[in-house]
Amino acid sequence: MQRAEVASYYIEKSVLDGAAGILRDGGLVIVPTDTVYGLACDPGNKQAVEKLCRAVGKKPSSALLSLLCADFRQITDYTLPLSGAVFRLLKSHLPGPYTFILPAASRVEKAFHSKRKTIGFRIPEHPVCLALIDAFDGPLMVTSLHSDDHILDYENDPDVIAAHQPGQADLLIDSGLCGIEPSTVIDCSGPEPQLIRAGKGIWP
Repeated sequence: MQRAEVASYYIEKSVLDGAAGILRDGGLVIVPTDTVYGLACDPGNKQAVEKLCRAVGKKPSSALLSLLCADFRQITDYTLPLSGAVFRLLKSHLPGPYTFILPAASRVEKAFHSKRKTIGFRIPEHPVCLALIDAFDGPLMVTSLHSDDHILDYENDPDVIAAHQPGQADLLIDSGLCGIEPSTVIDCSGPEPQLIRAGKGIWP
């Protein structure tokens, strides 16, 4: 696995362009976010999505994956039309440490080879992550990078990640320590928003 250091205060465009190329070629990239590190791929590449799911030991139909987006336009490209109430809820919490589960558009079903009806969406508040999405020119499919530690649920140290994740990812974007608390997950696919997982984001 390759490793590239990218500081939040000085983002090297050439490094992120290279990472975007790896993603376009079907590779997996470990990315920093405003919560925990995540394992990302190209959502439009079926083989890459399958590879990502294998890395976390899940089937595409059951894997808990989300799309990291740069803005609301990217979110609406992958969802069914949102109600005004749901859109206002998203606007009031994003960017930030929240994942919103929304009704999925047909292009999501194609990526997962299944009739998947919902998927999570995030707009992270992390400059390196957002710069990678910009270099890739589209959202990234991502899952949180879990830790093998019996105490920590999520891995936040790039040195430990580099030592224990060589077979899963093609590149680690090292932006220093991330947090150990995941995003707060809210399901907005039903009549009323429901808290699925309490995390870094305050709810309600």
